[in-house]
Amino acid sequence: MNKPILCLDFDGVCHSYTSGWKGAGNIPDAPVDGLFEFLEQAAKVFDIQVFSSRSGQPGGILAMRNWFSKYFTDYAFHKAPELREKYSDFTITDNFIKFPTEKPAAFLTIDDRAICFTGFWPKIDDLKNFQPWYKR
Repeated sequence: MNKPILCLDFDGVCHSYTSGWKGAGNIPDAPVDGLFEFLEQAAKVFDIQVFSSRSGQPGGILAMRNWFSKYFTDYAFHKAPELREKYSDFTITDNFIKFPTEKPAAFLTIDDRAICFTGFWPKIDDLKNFQPWYKR
């Protein structure tokens, strides 16, 4: 049975993005708190796919894969020692998190720079004044 796709934006959702944009291959900041705990639960229900503006840029997907591997290893081996054996040879692969080059047809998308459409068009002033969670 195919799992529904959960599409996650990368910057500001997975990656804390406190330093801002440094290029597609340069990802200097730590994960958003709770990311890996969330991913462990979400992977039981969803096909997790990370899609970003980095996805179509040279080196972007490789940089995101490397970032996930680095920080997940740190999480599993230091913050959640009960996962050491379970993930002793963990690497980010397309079996756990996929990195498509085009926006997937997702069941649901989590993005820090989006407004959920409710059937009513938002006010332009609301759009002009929008701020992602980490800038409020």
